[in-house]
Amino acid sequence: MSTKGKAENVYVPSSARALDDDERELVELARRTIDAHTDAGPDEDGIHTMGAAVMAADYRMFAGVNLYHFTGGPCAELVALGAARAQGARQMRCIVAVGNHGRGVVGPCGRDRQVFVDYYPTMRVIVPTPAGPRSVLAADLMPLTQRWTPEGMNGLDPSLYQDPETAGPPIIRFNPRYLEDVRSGAKTKTTRFRDPAQVGPARLVFESDPEVVLLAEVTGIRHTHLSDLTDQDARAEGLKTATELREGLKGHYPDLVGTDEVDVITFQINEKAGTA
Repeated sequence: MSTKGKAENVYVPSSARALDDDERELVELARRTIDAHTDAGPDEDGIHTMGAAVMAADYRMFAGVNLYHFTGGPCAELVALGAARAQGARQMRCIVAVGNHGRGVVGPCGRDRQVFVDYYPTMRVIVPTPAGPRSVLAADLMPLTQRWTPEGMNGLDPSLYQDPETAGPPIIRFNPRYLEDVRSGAKTKTTRFRDPAQVGPARLVFESDPEVVLLAEVTGIRHTHLSDLTDQDARAEGLKTATELREGLKGHYPDLVGTDEVDVITFQINEKAGTA
């Protein structure tokens, strides 16, 4: 009996998207963790049969395995979240669970989904779909849910279902080492490769933990070849020469070559709006 029609009718949340390189690395960490530490042989039950990995806002990754017990031992995802917290992570970017013996990505149970929504509703969760593993918003795994907090049960909050990547002005991501220079106005330019921006309102996201978001205005975008960058462009990045800037960009973008075009983006902080 054909299952193609059934697969095409499987509900996939609107926030689902293909995995990026960081998320694929996260899946691999979860797989390696459970492959190394499962206590179940092939076709056997065990106490430790699931591995999980979680990525914090600053891209650190933490792993854990489940601890099965009939009283409700913790799932691997909750162990990984606890490990992340123990190492100082406060805001989570993405989480995934992988089964032992090559079972691949496994979707979270109902209890885990409620925990994700209660504590990290904008975290992305990697789940299996008919098109392969996809990354979705945690809140999208619990339609019309109500969040529990230590203060009690909250009413339905439609904002939970807004993808932070698409709800609001476009995002430009920065290493947190640039935060003070951007905030003070000392840095007003950034050079990007295959990282499109547009003139107008923007959110400058500093990938610390927790993330810092500054509201800004992109005032100009200059398209230029890597080889045509100037010393002035370099000084705007806190460097001295165009050669330093080119070398730095090549370190950040390994595929970049001299004939490629880059974008020199000029921006200013929206002081009236403050921090998002």
